[in-house]
Amino acid sequence: MPAFAIDKPLGLTSHDVVARGRRLLGTRRVGHGGTLDPLATGVLLLLADEATKLSPYLTGSDKAYLAWVVFGLGTPTLDAEGPVVERGDAGALSEAAVAAALMPFLSLTMQLPPAYAAIKQGGIKGYEAARRGEALDLPPRPAGYRRLQLLAFGPGDTVPRGWRRDGAGWLPDPSMPAPLPPPLDPHAPTAVVALDVRSGTYVRAFARDLGAALGVPAHLGGLRRTRAGTVGIEAAVPLEALPDAAPLDPVALLGLPTVALDAATAARLRDGQRVAATFEGRAAVVDPDGRLVAVAEADAGRARPLRVWREGA
Repeated sequence: MPAFAIDKPLGLTSHDVVARGRRLLGTRRVGHGGTLDPLATGVLLLLADEATKLSPYLTGSDKAYLAWVVFGLGTPTLDAEGPVVERGDAGALSEAAVAAALMPFLSLTMQLPPAYAAIKQGGIKGYEAARRGEALDLPPRPAGYRRLQLLAFGPGDTVPRGWRRDGAGWLPDPSMPAPLPPPLDPHAPTAVVALDVRSGTYVRAFARDLGAALGVPAHLGGLRRTRAGTVGIEAAVPLEALPDAAPLDPVALLGLPTVALDAATAARLRDGQRVAATFEGRAAVVDPDGRLVAVAEADAGRARPLRVWREGA
């Protein structure tokens, strides 16, 4: 099943990646498993043909990022697109103060989204209104921070750009520099933060709110998605390498409990029928060869298919 992890290049929208994916894979049926802003890079799940049916189960998954938060400069987009519309003296900030300011985020459940967001209100997207100077009054939305770790703090031109995962943490690695947009001020105090967040949490808004907690304007100077659901950055391939890339295992991609059925029962489930079940709740159902048959939900000993995949997909 054609599902891939792309290391999204800097400057492309998720729609741009999908358009190129259509050409590279030779199919019109291509989608993705969770949007990334143009100035962000990292894991973008690209789904083609039957794999597009996975999308509803992937877009809501938790994500992990490395974020470069720049203090002392605020922008309307909350990122390095600019322009700078607010300045404040961030020279007195310390690494200890930034680390302490991270902890309250772990208890937050709501977040004011950026004005430049794709959220619709009255049929109008936030970024469309903001570009016309007519910012929508967007209400707070659910957000969640699972884990936050301050990796580095200092002048922007001294904090590491390259990082590699070492077990559960991160270590600086100059051989793996993250693609970052041009800085608005290369010397501004900058924090590198590792975040694990629930789907729907805006890291641009996190940068704004972290600055507010420290009493200075701030923006997101760079963002790299290091995990989307079960897929880490180590599985991502460059966009141009897509035609030769090995597809991901769709069962592992779903991250659900796996249930194997015999061929006859799997065929009935694939045809939309309810079947006897030895499991409860939602599961990825596979046939005797380990191929994905359906996402099914079971209750009181009977399973019904929520989404099915054709044989041989």
